[in-house]
Amino acid sequence: MLELRSITAGYARNTPVVRDVSLTVAPGESVGLLGPSGCGKSTLARVAALLHRPDSGTLLLDGEPVRHWRHRAPREKRTTFGVVFQQARLSADPRLPLADLIAEPLRATGRGAEVAGRIAELAPVVGLTPDLLTRRPHEVSDGQLQRACLGRALVLRPRLLVCDEMTAMLDASTAAALVAAVEDYRAATGAALLAVGHDRTLLRRWCDRTVQWDSLT
Repeated sequence: MLELRSITAGYARNTPVVRDVSLTVAPGESVGLLGPSGCGKSTLARVAALLHRPDSGTLLLDGEPVRHWRHRAPREKRTTFGVVFQQARLSADPRLPLADLIAEPLRATGRGAEVAGRIAELAPVVGLTPDLLTRRPHEVSDGQLQRACLGRALVLRPRLLVCDEMTAMLDASTAAALVAAVEDYRAATGAALLAVGHDRTLLRRWCDRTVQWDSLT
């Protein structure tokens, strides 16, 4: 269970972009967070994934208050989450081949011995062929890079996925393939999902329930 209670957060002192927002995601549930660009939903998603410390409010994970964010959060809490951002090129190291991009979390958590096996499992799941795995970000399309970013999000077998506008910059067929890959993973593992977006039709088809940003603030 993920619970956000009265979260206020921002990036400059006394200038919050999220004010007093509460949201819950139950185990195995898929929740869509619907709102216009610039409303603060991506900031809330970063708070939810332990990537941004809120100015005030409480985040509970399985009923336990979270006290540390980013690298200070305990590893077992950080690895609960898999995150896919909207702009793959801003979240990917341009020096790394796609295989190494996917493997980053494994190596960072001392599980390098699992790299070959997990990449072999995940590449077909996210739709990456062996020749693409050897290419760097500038050598692939936005859709192919986002496939690798989804692979990176899944590689540690998270039990809660945060997809922040994951499909916003992709063509319809690639978007559908990535959503299907997320749902296949969820069906196999029981993982929960927080999907952030502004496409009402997509979120309502994808998620168990959709929350309108205006109703949270």
